[in-house]
This record gives sequence, structure tokens and C-alpha cells, in this order.
Amino acid sequence: MSTPEQNKQAVKHFMEVFSSGDVDATLALMADDATWWVAGTMPISGTYNKAQFRELLSGVAGACKGGAIKLMPKAFTAEGDRVAVETESLADLNNGRHYNNHYHFLFTVRGGKIVSTKEYLDTMHTNAILCTP
Repeated sequence: MSTPEQNKQAVKHFMEVFSSGDVDATLALMADDATWWVAGTMPISGTYNKAQFRELLSGVAGACKGGAIKLMPKAFTAEGDRVAVETESLADLNNGRHYNNHYHFLFTVRGGKIVSTKEYLDTMHTNAILCTP
């Protein structure tokens, strides 16, 4: 069983790899049955299984110059298998827009792998910058 500190380090590493734009390496850090939930009612809101998350992540990466949204964790709270992270993101998009959002992520980690994520964010900003042509 992992300690809260080990889980925090697993999430920190996940965010670093996510920020690199390497979709395969990012997904390798997730359990096979992992889920990712995005808050709100925008086109990308909802719950994704790992295969669906691959499609979402690939689409977002394709919209970004450099192929990734950079995640910058600001504060962690870890208890048991849960890790909460306040995060800021940055990305310049191929459409000329600049994406800069603030998040609260809740990760569940087991055996060093991400098994579930809840992503709370400024949905109005995301919809206007990422989801609107």
C-alpha cells in the first residue's frame, strides 16, 4: 500500500508527463480501468474511460502549440489514496488564443497508478478558448 507522500509524488510525476504532451507516457501512468471526469456542461465535460481519455487528450494536444497544456501544481493535499491539487495551466493554441486556467484536481492513486480523476476548472474559460471555433 502506498503512503500519501508516495501518492503525491505519483501525481506530481503524472502532471509533469502530461505537460510534456506525450500521450502514451501519460496514459501509461493510469490504471487500465481509470476514469477521468471533467466538470460542467461544455462539449468536453463528462466521464471518460482510458480509451476515451486518449482521444480527448490527443485532441487537446493537437490544438496546442508544442502539443501540450502545461500543468503547474501550486498546492497538494494528500490523505490515504486521494491527492487534491490546486493547479494552473498555460498553453498557446494553434488558433492564436492563449489558455490559462485554474483547476482543482482530485486524484485517486493505487499502486502508483492514477485510477480516477475529477477535474474542476473554469468551464467558461475552457469553453471560450478551447471548445469554441
